Amino acid sequence: MKMQTLKSDLLLLLTAAIWGFAFVAQSVGMKYVGPFTFNGVRFALGSLSLVPLIFAFGRKGKLESDLGSGSKNVIIAGLTAGTVLFIAASLQQIGLMETTAGKAAFITGLYIVFVPIAGIFLKQSLTVKNWCGTAVALIGLYFLCISDRFTISRGDLFELMGAFFWAAHILLIGHFSTRVDVLKLACLQFATCSVLSLATAAVFENMAAAGLVQAAAPILYGGLCSVGVAYTLQIVGQKNAQPSHAAIIMSMETIFATFGGFLILNERLEPRGILGSALMFAGMLLSQGGSMAKKEQPESSIPPKRQEERDVI
Repeated sequence: MKMQTLKSDLLLLLTAAIWGFAFVAQSVGMKYVGPFTFNGVRFALGSLSLVPLIFAFGRKGKLESDLGSGSKNVIIAGLTAGTVLFIAASLQQIGLMETTAGKAAFITGLYIVFVPIAGIFLKQSLTVKNWCGTAVALIGLYFLCISDRFTISRGDLFELMGAFFWAAHILLIGHFSTRVDVLKLACLQFATCSVLSLATAAVFENMAAAGLVQAAAPILYGGLCSVGVAYTLQIVGQKNAQPSHAAIIMSMETIFATFGGFLILNERLEPRGILGSALMFAGMLLSQGGSMAKKEQPESSIPPKRQEERDVI
């Protein structure tokens, strides 16, 4: 394995760990503020945290030159990725109001299965392992989320809808990260997500200062670590990582989230839920296994979230 590839894989593993524990922070934050307020503030912090880096690297001449029409490309990329990130993060945050951190992470992790399927529309063929992995993951989803009465909770449903948008966000990041500077892309997409979230919060939520103070710790973690650090690591790591490696590494996000929920929130999974989680994890790995023997396609295969983002960020 090339040293650059190893470094990228390690960056993505760190990203998965940060995002996994971010599910815990996001769950705690919901006790004090609304989902759009939480996302608006944390993504604003994430965007602002990158401004000093952009200026620092710009002065040293280390920022990458943008292809094509320069800043116009960055703006288009940032606005597009940020809008999709807003939808994905909103659905995830709303879902966390009614489901556990561990379940939210496993359901969100289905984007690893959805991305190869989306490749069909990009004129890519799927392997037998892709289809088998999808089937196993869906069986796992049934055991994890569907009750004996064949119903799914609202929180789990929101997380499932969000997984489709996380898949779209990952495909967008894979496309844009090789065309524009990654720091500028990260900063602008976070700012876009923040503005959209705060505008929505102003209409539908009570943005009380007291709630923000009480949720300060999870917001700071969600903004500076999960957004400012992890989403940027996702973009940087994805740039040189093999998509199949990245997919498997980022699936570890679900393990970190489950462990964090158990350790910090005292969340427990019933035997049915444990079986479902295990099947979903196996399906995620199997779905990507078929691509390892083939030539990597960085722009259309899955990279790392929540990019994701839980959350590229």
